[in-house]
Amino acid sequence: MIARHRALALLQECTGETLWPIDHCRLRGVPEPWIAELTDTFESGFDNDRDTIYANDISFAQRQPTNQFHGIRDVDLAMRLGRELGVDVQRLQSTALGRATLVAAIKQTLMDGE
Repeated sequence: MIARHRALALLQECTGETLWPIDHCRLRGVPEPWIAELTDTFESGFDNDRDTIYANDISFAQRQPTNQFHGIRDVDLAMRLGRELGVDVQRLQSTALGRATLVAAIKQTLMDGE
């Protein structure tokens, strides 16, 4: 469904901590069926800055807090890409200590040729 080189390029952009807007996903070449599968609406929490979702303006100069964000968690995209590339993502999920660790493990597994 997606060329290997394209999947690897997308995976390199994933950190495990980012929400991707739908337009960005389309611009980067995420397949439409995946967008439909992975898209969700996320609620922002304002008690702690770590839980607050920020939407950047067009120039990316300012961080604007937002109540809701409609998009894709890059950890979900990384897991989908990993499965597409033959990675046993479920095994990695059972040992990963967080989203960023899981994304790093998926990347490392591919680099190690497992």
